[in-house]
Amino acid sequence: MKKWGTFLLTVVLGALAMAAEEAVGAQGSGLSRGLIAVGVGLAIGLAALGTGWAQSRIGAAAVGAIAEKPGMFGTGLIFLLLPETLVIFGFLMAILLWLRM
Repeated sequence: MKKWGTFLLTVVLGALAMAAEEAVGAQGSGLSRGLIAVGVGLAIGLAALGTGWAQSRIGAAAVGAIAEKPGMFGTGLIFLLLPETLVIFGFLMAILLWLRM
């Protein structure tokens, strides 16, 4: 798990460094536009990553529960759909950040 954290931190810092370099190189855009664009990407990307991780665990448990008790389908479906709100919130934050540009 520690290796994934190091990898993710490296990717995020690399993206910030590239955005800062691009923003300084372009005329009239400024550093803030590049960093806002990185924030938009991180808002959607990390929300989708968290949702996928949560749904993988919930889906496995839901399938096991449905195999033992078929009446649990509705409950399993609701629990599987709950993490989707993370992506919706991430998308909403990305739109709000994009409108600031």
